[in-house]
Amino acid sequence: MARAASVIGDPWALLIVREALAGHRRFADFVEFTGAQPSVVSNRLKRLVEAGVLERREYQEHPSRHEYRLTDMGRDLQGVLIALTLWGDAHLDEGAGPPLIYTHAGCDHDAEPHLVCGTCGDPLHARNLHARPGPGADPDTVARRRRQRTTGRG
Repeated sequence: MARAASVIGDPWALLIVREALAGHRRFADFVEFTGAQPSVVSNRLKRLVEAGVLERREYQEHPSRHEYRLTDMGRDLQGVLIALTLWGDAHLDEGAGPPLIYTHAGCDHDAEPHLVCGTCGDPLHARNLHARPGPGADPDTVARRRRQRTTGRG
């Protein structure tokens, strides 16, 4: 989670990815639709390109102009942004209701995505999940998890 947050963990980066997923590609569009200052958009676009979420492509030579396109890595953020949006709609809308409703093109119904286990299909939530060190875990993480298990925390 820390690695992901280092790439998309600030509001402006998330809003730029949101706009890219909506089909916007140009700097001026990111400024307009996020409401961020041009310097902020410039900084975040640079970081998102360096991280591999977006790629910068020239679309005009004279004068040189560029657009920003999502990579596979960037497109894979769609589910994350939908989940974050639905969480905000459920807990932060102050009774106003969601400002945007996603519709599933396959059945034309309002989309209500749910996180489920890929093996058994059961819904996943905080009460039925636990984390264990994976192959990329550093020794400190392994030791910390081991201590949590022995003390009953986590």
